Amino acid sequence: MNYVDVFYRSSDGLKLYVSDYPGPTANAPVVLCLPGLTRNSKDFAKLADRLQRTHRVLCPDQRGRGRSERDTDAARYRPDRYVADMLTLLDRLGIHKAVIIGTSLGGMMAIIMLAMHPERVRAAVLNDMGPEIDPRGLARIASYVGKVAPVDTWSAAAAQTAHTNGIAFPDYQESDWQAMARDLYVQDETRPVLDYDPAIAQGISAGTASPNLWPLFEQVGNKPLLVLRGETSDILSAGTLVEMQRRLPHVAVQTIAGRGHAPTLNEPDARVAIFDFLATLDTD
Repeated sequence: MNYVDVFYRSSDGLKLYVSDYPGPTANAPVVLCLPGLTRNSKDFAKLADRLQRTHRVLCPDQRGRGRSERDTDAARYRPDRYVADMLTLLDRLGIHKAVIIGTSLGGMMAIIMLAMHPERVRAAVLNDMGPEIDPRGLARIASYVGKVAPVDTWSAAAAQTAHTNGIAFPDYQESDWQAMARDLYVQDETRPVLDYDPAIAQGISAGTASPNLWPLFEQVGNKPLLVLRGETSDILSAGTLVEMQRRLPHVAVQTIAGRGHAPTLNEPDARVAIFDFLATLDTD
């Protein structure tokens, strides 16, 4: 993978991390990839490796995840704070505008940025996220975030990963779960541990993990928008997707077969949809 490790400070002093994949030229358009609640920059490694042929790609770890510092105040684990961190990142790197690809929580952040900071966003891809969250999926996520039992081996980490995510990836084999575990866990002194601060679960119990974003979604206007939905998603319901298209008829949609929440974006259908969408954007 051809990327540079970049660390920067948030406005409230946390040391945050981003993988910076340089594009083919100094002025290549920028794609900002935002991961889900418990995920990190590694989720986008394969996609970024391909996209950097035409784009500069930024894959940050949100505060409390991956190589970014854990926050001593768990109340700051909320979408508006994450968005502020991303604006700080763009400012630190001197980037005026980016295309956002956001998975789950990252998609929620994309909607907020499109509505509240439209001058910073060229377009967005929402991966299995819309203006409201299906309560079934939220309950499922709340059942395990910050609550799973510790594991002692990488085999146990793979088994735990399969148990938590099996509903979304019914075709996965043992090797797939081992690979996913390597993205979700990090080696501690003696054992693998989940690569996020368990305190991020506070946002779910506080209600900040599931805000009503319909008013913001309607402010997106004519900004180019692609929505990907896992065929069996329990986060982005089919009904919500239909309503998104009714309110913003220009929204492009692609269903990813055989996937729940959330597609990895390594699926062929997801890749084609993303590449075609990016190809339609006018250069600034």
